[in-house]
Amino acid sequence: MRETLTDQRYVDDILRPHVGPSINGLPRTIFQQDNARPHTAVVAQDFLRHFQTLPWPSRSPDLSPVEHVWDQLKLQMPSCHSVQDLELSVQDLWFHRPQDNIRCLINSMPDRVAACIAAGGGPTRN
Repeated sequence: MRETLTDQRYVDDILRPHVGPSINGLPRTIFQQDNARPHTAVVAQDFLRHFQTLPWPSRSPDLSPVEHVWDQLKLQMPSCHSVQDLELSVQDLWFHRPQDNIRCLINSMPDRVAACIAAGGGPTRN
């Protein structure tokens, strides 16, 4: 996003046009998001009340597989001299991300959850 993600923009630009239709097309889907301010805003929670969402611990960002994907992408990012270069680089790296890598991160979730429980809900090394 080129602008700050406000609570309302999150609903209008992400949830309503993309997330809602995707979730409606997948029975028994549970939606996951972290506790970023736009995600926890009343307007977002109001929109999501019709969907099943996964409660997310406020101190456990290391549970989210997408955070690890972002970390991996950051390590591969070339130097960019414009916003357009940055967008194209991120899109290219995301598009070419090996699905085996993503599958591995998803399959590691039971171990990540167990580590988080063992850490009392705090950060883990997984």
